[in-house]
Amino acid sequence: MQDPEKKFQEKIDNEIKIEPKDWMPEAYRKNNIRQISQHAHSEIVGMLPEGNWITRAPTLKRKAILLAKVQDEAGHGLYLYCAAETLGTTREEMINDLHSGKAKYSSIFNYPTLTWADIGTIGWLVDGAAIINQVMLTRTSYGPYARAMVRICKEESFHQRQGFEILLTLSRGSKEQKEMCQDAINRWWWPSLMMFGPHDKDSTHSDQSLKWKIKRKTNDELRQNFVDMCAEQVKILGMTIPDPDLEWNAQTNHYDFGEINWEEFWNVVRGNGPCNKERLEARKKAWKEGEWVREAASAYFEKRKTKSAFSKY
Repeated sequence: MQDPEKKFQEKIDNEIKIEPKDWMPEAYRKNNIRQISQHAHSEIVGMLPEGNWITRAPTLKRKAILLAKVQDEAGHGLYLYCAAETLGTTREEMINDLHSGKAKYSSIFNYPTLTWADIGTIGWLVDGAAIINQVMLTRTSYGPYARAMVRICKEESFHQRQGFEILLTLSRGSKEQKEMCQDAINRWWWPSLMMFGPHDKDSTHSDQSLKWKIKRKTNDELRQNFVDMCAEQVKILGMTIPDPDLEWNAQTNHYDFGEINWEEFWNVVRGNGPCNKERLEARKKAWKEGEWVREAASAYFEKRKTKSAFSKY
């Protein structure tokens, strides 16, 4: 009989998806639970910076579009929680880990949305960075995660275009609107670069994790792709990227850019960002206030199950 670990590795090497009922190393299972649940938490917490602008969006059309986007993010979180549950964890365990601080979410969502231009900038920069990160995950080795990411990436692509269109409108508006647009780009540029994680030399990804192809490109490679894309797109807006070191390098065929403030990054990750406490308290409050809904749904499910069992006789 073939060794299960060897068979597992052969599937990985041949790019055959690992499915929930397949044998897998415990480290692989735990690594996927950590990554997928963290991704799910990020989608749900990511609704908060934009949600408070739904009622303040400048037109009915903008309200409807933003509402649809926030609903998309909720759906993304649902797909991902379901994918993580196939690995043996429960929704309640994942939520408890988030509330206790054991589980993390993307540090980008700990920054405030001060103006309407922030909503456009989140779409352009934050969702743009997410797409570059997440397209790689459509080919990750765990089947349920990879399949969920196909739909998520398609919807994130729409969000990115929607955000860029908001900024394009502002960039062609009044002096005040142009200033608002530039100010938002200035505040969100560096946190967006931090979304790709620390430098490769400082990354906590293990060699085994890379061997399992949880992520196919390194943090620095993905970040460079993002900078190259945005450095060209910002020209269409007639705005500037707040980096005096940004310059095209003809030798590398890439843009050179300045050093990130990693002290700020780690400070936010540790829970000391501008909105860390506010975001976590909002999630705890929503979980507590939604308890009656969960109890009612469970009671209804049990009632239907009992009724179904009796109907057989």
